[in-house]
Amino acid sequence: MSKTVSASRITLSLLMPPAEANMLGNVHGGYIMRLMDEAGASAAMRHAQRPVVTVAVDQVLFRQPIHVGELVTLNAELTYVGRTSIETRIEVTSQDLLTGATTHTNTAYFVYVALDEHGKPTPAGPLTLETDEERRQWSAAKERQAYRLAQRQKNEGQHA
Repeated sequence: MSKTVSASRITLSLLMPPAEANMLGNVHGGYIMRLMDEAGASAAMRHAQRPVVTVAVDQVLFRQPIHVGELVTLNAELTYVGRTSIETRIEVTSQDLLTGATTHTNTAYFVYVALDEHGKPTPAGPLTLETDEERRQWSAAKERQAYRLAQRQKNEGQHA
């Protein structure tokens, strides 16, 4: 059964604890990437209603630091669904709760594969696009997916 983008959208918000910071008081990028992976995987699982595993992460650029005590919000939504693969777009913002200032810190695309009960890739189910923006995201995601597949084939050819 086909599902809409909005049906699988996930929002996670967490207050950044001191235990996840470096000596400068900035939250470790690896911790933010872990949260991004959890948000993206949750959106993918909500869509496929199956376990998923991460198979690719597009470039993650940290535009602004995230500080201890800030509220971090991660918004994840599907941009593309292939036969077994699911691409999610994860946008991260941080907010200083005392001033209300909100900063877009980064956006990245994570790709997952839906798994069956034996841990093998299984169909993820179709995605219904409802808006022009969703159709634009789908087209861009198809190009990213084609690039990833070409890179994979190129890399496999070099190691053969």
